[in-house]
Amino acid sequence: MNILITGVAGLIGNNFSRYLLDKGYSVIGIDNLFGGYKEYIDERVKFYCFDINDVSMLEKVFEENQIDIVYHFAAYAAEGLSPFIRGFNYTNNVVASVKVINQCIKRNIKIVFTSSLAVYGEIEPPYKENQIPVPEDPYGIAKLTVEMDIKQAHKQFGLEYNMVRPHNIIGLYQNIWDRYRNVIGIWINSALNGKGLTIYGDGKQTRAFTDVSFIMQPLEYLGWKNINAETFNIGSDKEYQVLEVANVVKEIAKNFGYVTDVEFVEGRHEVKYAFCDHTKAKEMIGLDDKTNIEKVVYEMFEWAMKQPKREQKMMEYEIDCNMYSYWRK
Repeated sequence: MNILITGVAGLIGNNFSRYLLDKGYSVIGIDNLFGGYKEYIDERVKFYCFDINDVSMLEKVFEENQIDIVYHFAAYAAEGLSPFIRGFNYTNNVVASVKVINQCIKRNIKIVFTSSLAVYGEIEPPYKENQIPVPEDPYGIAKLTVEMDIKQAHKQFGLEYNMVRPHNIIGLYQNIWDRYRNVIGIWINSALNGKGLTIYGDGKQTRAFTDVSFIMQPLEYLGWKNINAETFNIGSDKEYQVLEVANVVKEIAKNFGYVTDVEFVEGRHEVKYAFCDHTKAKEMIGLDDKTNIEKVVYEMFEWAMKQPKREQKMMEYEIDCNMYSYWRK
């Protein structure tokens, strides 16, 4: 089968492309390299470098390849930053997604879309798929918008789809040079550069962190014909306070000879307690998460030490009022 992955240079896209290639699939990949790096893309991927807002290039990819399934991973997932980059957020996470969806409708190709637990907002965790989402930020709003658009396309055009709501996926090939997202990656980069591990607020926020390797098989299953028009939470059952995970990173950094400490800064607008119920994914797509947070952080730190020095990117803020002190330029 020929699988198209958007966002192939990102954490999930990179790992999933390798998983598929090792199983004998052909993989076509698209990425604009805004948040990923070409050198991390497996050389077996037929890679196209462009922004999926470019419809002419998008059509070219579909015309040149007999694509069986689209896995749409491309997004800019800076949830906390999204209120300050609203136009960028909606252009890259909604408008661009619709352009991919259009291609799937026209060619009758199944799409697997990665949404986010950010769609749930402040409802009572653990989140379940049948709860009504009430997103708290533009990123969650964008993801829910795309979910709704895909469901409408299914109803009107018969578009086959499945959707997942992953959360806090971690592992090798994660962008640790993005100052706005991927908290464990941010901490690892800080430790390597002699800086403190920044915590927003009191560190009592709860999150579940998921080793990317445990979502590979479930993602593959979503492409099967006998699973259609379903939405799944996907990730780890074990939730931690953010402060607990920061201390894990601190101890692992110390093990490698890097001394750092936790630094508390002003809180930000975010959901305090966010974790999911995964019963449906366990029963239907074989989710069997065995994330060991110490093990995966150790592997990430060891990998990060071997990476070249990279500059942290600064985003162009569309709104700077009420900007947090640690993101001011």
